[in-house]
Amino acid sequence: MKSARKLSAKVERLSLLFGLVFGLGLFAAKQALATEYYVAPTGSDSNPGTQASPFATLQKGADTAVAGDTVWLRGGTYKTTTPKSSGAGIELSKSGTSDTNRIKYWAYAGETPLFDFSNLQIANGAYTFGIVIGGSWVHLKGLEECCVPMNTKANNGIANNGSNNILELLNAHNNQGSGIQVGSGSGNQAINCDSHDNYDPGSQNGGGAGEDADGFGVHGGSGTVGTTIRGCRSWWNSDDGYDFLSDESPVTIENSWAMGAGYFNYGTGSAGNGNGFKIGSSKTGIRHTVMNCVAWKNKANGFYANHSSGGNTWYNNTSFQNGTQYNMMASTWSEPNGGGTRTDGVILTGDKVHIMRNNIGYPNKNQYITGYGVDTAFNTWDLNITPAAKDFLSITDPSLTVTGKALETVSPAMGPRQADGSLPNVDFLKLAAGSAMIDKGTNVQLPFVGAAPDLGAYEYGATGGSATGGTTGAGGATGAAGATGTGGKSGSGGTTGTVGKTGSGGATTATGGKTASSSAPGAGGSLATGGVTLLGGTPGIGGDTGAGGVTETGGTSGVVDTGGAVAPGGAENGGSAVIGGVIATGGVPGGAGVTAPVETGGAVVTGGTPQPGSTGGTTTSTEAGQTSSGCSCRIAGRQATGSTGFALLGLLVFALRLRRRR
Repeated sequence: MKSARKLSAKVERLSLLFGLVFGLGLFAAKQALATEYYVAPTGSDSNPGTQASPFATLQKGADTAVAGDTVWLRGGTYKTTTPKSSGAGIELSKSGTSDTNRIKYWAYAGETPLFDFSNLQIANGAYTFGIVIGGSWVHLKGLEECCVPMNTKANNGIANNGSNNILELLNAHNNQGSGIQVGSGSGNQAINCDSHDNYDPGSQNGGGAGEDADGFGVHGGSGTVGTTIRGCRSWWNSDDGYDFLSDESPVTIENSWAMGAGYFNYGTGSAGNGNGFKIGSSKTGIRHTVMNCVAWKNKANGFYANHSSGGNTWYNNTSFQNGTQYNMMASTWSEPNGGGTRTDGVILTGDKVHIMRNNIGYPNKNQYITGYGVDTAFNTWDLNITPAAKDFLSITDPSLTVTGKALETVSPAMGPRQADGSLPNVDFLKLAAGSAMIDKGTNVQLPFVGAAPDLGAYEYGATGGSATGGTTGAGGATGAAGATGTGGKSGSGGTTGTVGKTGSGGATTATGGKTASSSAPGAGGSLATGGVTLLGGTPGIGGDTGAGGVTETGGTSGVVDTGGAVAPGGAENGGSAVIGGVIATGGVPGGAGVTAPVETGGAVVTGGTPQPGSTGGTTTSTEAGQTSSGCSCRIAGRQATGSTGFALLGLLVFALRLRRRR
């Protein structure tokens, strides 16, 4: 009997051991499925796509890669003449399966691939866009795109028609149509992207030349999960900076800038509508959210509701020297889901009203607000505040006066991004000590410092600024790598010297500083840079450390060549909170270039050795800059190396214990 029990126990132990070994084998096999391919201008599509023998075209990489794979794009110029289809020069039609199993098309570390479509063959009477994303769960990062031509219809540079895609650190310019457009999908994100100098000279789509070239277009979405735009810039686009025409899903746009809409040819020509943020024209009353955004020198309106049948939410925006600062035009439609007829200038009521809080108009020149059912309070015009130059650290930037030159070469605001990919940390339109707009707002559940929120896009004393007399907010510590500014608050990602010098007022109790409010996180205690609570529900990114941002150096024929790479990151001002939705992952500080691809959502990404910039608990993928044997075979080393090693160690310990018990 005792012998039978011993035999049974031994069989049980052996079964358990077999199960562990079998499970470990399955785990290792699964981790070995992801492949890394390489594309370079000097490659060939007959090559195997290894680092030593790369493909020549993005299209070959896209046709080869499957869910979980990464296609690394080396720096240089790629010219596409023959389109993949009548509708696309390059078509990314395959899909990933989840946030942790995307197909990634990423710029190689420290390099910028430029996709020049100036010689692309365009279909007559039809649309032929530059890069079209038809798949879902795709991550496009660090690419520069330009120069898609047109025949009779405007053609977009980059068009997204899939769902749950991430467009990060893209630079689209000089297209004869919109730079970046998000179409019928849902749950998409545009993070730290630039779109500029787009102009359609002979468009027959609408009212003529210049009527269809927006910086960013969001059109055709439906459902409860909309698009998120964060940390983006638009300048000198002939129509509008951002246009949400006919989008019937809730869009959130934050920490983004719009300048010079309605102008083209580096600001020397005028055409199109000229709205910085054209937010609306929903026929079904969809509400969009616009917060912490800045609009200046736009021909028509800085912020425009564009005939929405339902109001939008406008929090903490700054509008400066636009034709009109805020225009809340509302309309009704006789056919809510069709073309229909429109009645303009209606008064919104109930839950359809526009909600406006903590906004700056400089000067206070608005339309369709008073008497049109707009819920407006704690804005400069409600508080009888007349903004003046003394209220700001700076009201000058070359973008206000310089024309005929590429702004990215002369304007700090349009120049290189910060190392984490976020917007440049400039003094332009930030509040100065003693500003009449400090502590004059109301709590809208965004982080603030002091007794009450400030007005406008920039909170005085918040992380990342350089206001004189400011103090460190709740938490009181200088941010990583940040220097205490003159009068200073902690500057996330700042650098000692040029961004801020240690000076008077830098102490936590500096004169004129603000005490962090206990009701909302202040600097140092606020949401992590890049982390935001987003409307709409899909996990966002906070800025993977990676290649792809561009330091513009000019270029020829409207094509701006890129210089050093800029890594993506969190939103300006340390991120912010939006009502509802889910929480996006925080930004990841990093150095120039792709120091380590960190997948969104804090998920474990297969591969390699952890690099600087990876978040806790995240395993980075194999660094593009590492020496490779030239094999693009299934990379088991991504996650399997570390995880399998620990598993084998545990298995060995388990086996020894079994043997000891015998």
